[in-house]
Amino acid sequence: MIIVVNGQTREFKASATLSEALEELSLTGKVMAAAVNMEIVKQDAWEAHVLEDGDSLELLDFVGGG
Repeated sequence: MIIVVNGQTREFKASATLSEALEELSLTGKVMAAAVNMEIVKQDAWEAHVLEDGDSLELLDFVGGG
């Protein structure tokens, strides 16, 4: 299935969960927030949230500065 991740088209296996997508992108432990189709998905739901073909996924990491 095709998912748009931070503006880039990526291909994933059908019925992949958000957690599986992060693992495939080598981002496990690096992403602080995720939104699917502009709706925030809480971290405790990532393993159960099944992505669908055509979804838009935005992944955010917080960076401190000063």
